[in-house]
Amino acid sequence: MNLQSLDTLLEAPFGTIADLIHFHAEARPSHPALVQDERVVSYAELDALMDRVAASLQRDGVAARDAIAICAGSSIEYAALFLGALRAGVAVAPLAPSSTAASLALMIGDCEAKLLFLDAASAETLAPAMNEVRATIVRLDGSASPGWNDWLAAPGARPQAVDIQLDWIFNIIYSSGTTGTPKGITQPHSMRWMHVRRGTMNGYGPDAVTVVSTPLYSNTTLVSFFPTVALGGTAVLMAKFDAGAWLALAEKHRATHAMLVPVQYQRLMAYPDFDRHDLSSFRMKFCTSAPFSAVLKADILKRWPGGLIEYYGMTEGGGTCILEAHNHPDKLHTVGKPAPEHDIRLIDEAGREAAPGEIGEVVGHSGAMMSGYYRQPEKTAEAEWHSPEGKRFIRTGDMGRFDAEGFLTLLDRKKDMIISGGFNIYPSDLEVVLRQHPDVADASVVGVPSEAWGETPVAWVVKRGGSGLSEAALLDWFNAQVGKTQRLSALRFIDSLPRSAIGKVLKRELRDRYGDEVRPAR
Repeated sequence: MNLQSLDTLLEAPFGTIADLIHFHAEARPSHPALVQDERVVSYAELDALMDRVAASLQRDGVAARDAIAICAGSSIEYAALFLGALRAGVAVAPLAPSSTAASLALMIGDCEAKLLFLDAASAETLAPAMNEVRATIVRLDGSASPGWNDWLAAPGARPQAVDIQLDWIFNIIYSSGTTGTPKGITQPHSMRWMHVRRGTMNGYGPDAVTVVSTPLYSNTTLVSFFPTVALGGTAVLMAKFDAGAWLALAEKHRATHAMLVPVQYQRLMAYPDFDRHDLSSFRMKFCTSAPFSAVLKADILKRWPGGLIEYYGMTEGGGTCILEAHNHPDKLHTVGKPAPEHDIRLIDEAGREAAPGEIGEVVGHSGAMMSGYYRQPEKTAEAEWHSPEGKRFIRTGDMGRFDAEGFLTLLDRKKDMIISGGFNIYPSDLEVVLRQHPDVADASVVGVPSEAWGETPVAWVVKRGGSGLSEAALLDWFNAQVGKTQRLSALRFIDSLPRSAIGKVLKRELRDRYGDEVRPAR
């Protein structure tokens, strides 16, 4: 393979992932691009599949800049469909199968999808709202007709060439699928091109092997998946995460990279046979999407070869902070420093920049930013902040503080901050204290209404197995560790914290559950 040619392609101000995959198909046609279970798809085969997908879309009247939607579990077909649509200049809306039927119907209609690709499980979820869907449906897993093989153009089909522009929509990722009106985050091709170019700095390349165990509808996954295949590596797909199976795959394929969310790291590090697996092939591991405890980072650095990088940012883009944990073991409580050419600032309630050392809402500007929320200009405007010099920033909704060395410490989501008796209480501070107890495996703190204080903090705690600790004893212990304004009003044990598919604790469910618990019977 002519690596210099790849370097030359990446030096261009703009290019497409589809073109890079075609380059690899010509340079190393037999090299594995996608692996799932015993199936292996080479770059030549993937390139041909993408051509067939693009030709099929064009045959069905799906023009460049139109949209399709995919709602299914991760698979080789899913990946080939996504990549083939990009070759045709078609925007992809990857939808979360965990959404409600009503929300899915809203998202499909909002993005005006011409085609909807489902698997059997997602079709069952969508069934109550199927009469609201106007898109033509194709079963990606062949579980009903028309299926993937019925729809796909014949082998050897070639699409008409499309001159893709950098500001065209690459994908539409919906930020909400459980409550309220979902917002479609539109990411342009230019944003994904920047992600690919950044990949070389983290060791992605022709000999990289990435185990992909988070779902393909998540931006968390895509920021790792696309650099892997665009730079000629191998993506090993897992339909569903399991700690033991993940470790076996990583060892079998000599994995070099992984993007995992904190709860997956937690399960891997607690797996009884973790230390018996040979993970010496790892170059770099990544984490994002949810709070990542300093204790867990330290354990990974101690027991797992290779570097560890935490990304802090949003699907909407804006600014990214990067913590190279292996280089800064004394900063594990932070999310690192702003990435090169990323402008991260803190603003107060009035929209003014916070003074050095003060707490403020995190806002960010970079070359990797969403175009906006699809067809929702008012919501887009709410998500933006403009600096005095006129620069556009994306608001994160997170509260944070920079230390003297420029490392950012996150305190909490702005909406999760508890105001009790006029004092600001950050749940993450309280969760850190709870996790210091030897019998606590996990914890989450939420604010609930209080007649006396306006709001008051309550905790949900997962005990370690075999612990005889009582709720009352843990509550007394905790309240003795903190100041008066931070004391918990109540503490409840729970078998496991409710989480999204990418590991975020669903605090709304915990608030609702506490409300149901204390609400008088009628």
